[in-house]
Amino acid sequence: METYQVAAIVVAGVLGLDALIHAYWMTGRTWPARDVRTLSQVVLNADVPFTVPVLAPLVLILLGGAGAVLAQAGLVDAWLPSWLPGWVPTLGALAVAAGTLLRGGAGIVWAFGIGARRDSTFYRLNLIAYTPMCLLLCGASALVLVGG
Repeated sequence: METYQVAAIVVAGVLGLDALIHAYWMTGRTWPARDVRTLSQVVLNADVPFTVPVLAPLVLILLGGAGAVLAQAGLVDAWLPSWLPGWVPTLGALAVAAGTLLRGGAGIVWAFGIGARRDSTFYRLNLIAYTPMCLLLCGASALVLVGG
């Protein structure tokens, strides 16, 4: 297995897990927070409703991105319809790379305390998890684009 294919599996695994978490939140549960407002603040640093109309498109985007990265790496060729143009997986993988770079960049801004309170849970999670993960996903997606 090539390095870019391993990178694609990592990206797809993280995006798939994120999709599962968002699907879980669609049930109305708020783990790991005690309520929707706290969950929104911890995850997004803002008050956003965690409702099906908000979360369902995110689940689809995350799963589509995971599939695109796997397709770009040539790992799901047998499942792709023959009529699907070859540029679709490339565009999807590029969207994953760009989206994670954008979120990673925003995370760097928040790390400087711009737009995020330094004493908040979001600030700490942004520093230790959200931003590093997004930058890692961006790099791995770029590797898939170059290798695939």
